[in-house]
Amino acid sequence: MTKVWGRWPKADLDSGVEDATLLILEWLGEQGVGAMIRVDAERMREGRPAWTFAAQGGPFPEGMRADGASVAECMGRALLRPREAGLVVPF
Repeated sequence: MTKVWGRWPKADLDSGVEDATLLILEWLGEQGVGAMIRVDAERMREGRPAWTFAAQGGPFPEGMRADGASVAECMGRALLRPREAGLVVPF
């Protein structure tokens, strides 16, 4: 985060989102779902949601994608789709 954007990072060291995200990705892989999360610097510069979660396999043969302005928002949106498909993520 830079002064140019007028934002300062707000670290919440107790949130655990990084640890939970990695556990979710690993669990999805064990269920036969290939998944990834990424940040897009270009979208971040443009002020658009820069985080993307993508998954394919299992209940998502055609794939699925969720975007968010933060890791937490992105993963929150991403976890709705597996739940709707009957795949309850245990985190």
